[in-house]
Amino acid sequence: MNFTEGEYIYINKPYGMTSFGALAFVRTRISRKVGVKRVKTGHAGTLDPLATGVLILCTGKKTKEIERLQLDTKEYTATLQLGATTPSYDLEHEVDATYPTAHITEELVRTVLAGFVGEIQQVPPQYSACKIGGDRAYKLKRKGEDVQLAAKSIHIHELELTRFDAETMQMDIRVRCGKGTYIRSLARDIGRALNSGAHLTALCRTQLGSVRIEDCITLDDFPQWLDQQQIEQS
Repeated sequence: MNFTEGEYIYINKPYGMTSFGALAFVRTRISRKVGVKRVKTGHAGTLDPLATGVLILCTGKKTKEIERLQLDTKEYTATLQLGATTPSYDLEHEVDATYPTAHITEELVRTVLAGFVGEIQQVPPQYSACKIGGDRAYKLKRKGEDVQLAAKSIHIHELELTRFDAETMQMDIRVRCGKGTYIRSLARDIGRALNSGAHLTALCRTQLGSVRIEDCITLDDFPQWLDQQQIEQS
């Protein structure tokens, strides 16, 4: 492999780590392996810290492909807790409101999900990396400032209910979607469409373009994987 010339590295990002943290972990080790101070490295498509799954890292000249890769279709699996919301729409923050769920049935859920397939308008989470006047929305929110984000057009190719538990009011979904889709916002909107509330308790990106999670290396296994590679110098 020639990391300075350009390679793709497929990582299964762990829970609780930022995408940049995963990138830094890999970059440090490949730079040391190649014997340079810093191999140019970037990632295609940020994953939230509480999300896991496919993270494509690009090195060297392959970093020019990042924008193209970000346009590829993505697939996620997610678990939603119905009847409660959080400010970040996931477990990063505590529950801030609860809602009735007695009226929610699997049939209602399937009917509601069907309404989200296709091109829809979606407002990004206030706790997100979206920029407002040059500042990240989540940084403004953490300072206590009011954040207003505009709705954007996104495309949901498929939205499948894979599990519904009427006792715990939890549901699992599989989503295939286009660029710019926030699954946290989708959870929020599904909750509202059910005349209740919802937030994510688990999220995994299972595919990005042709790269599936089965193709990815965990960070725990990465050092051993790297040791096994034959390194070429530019």
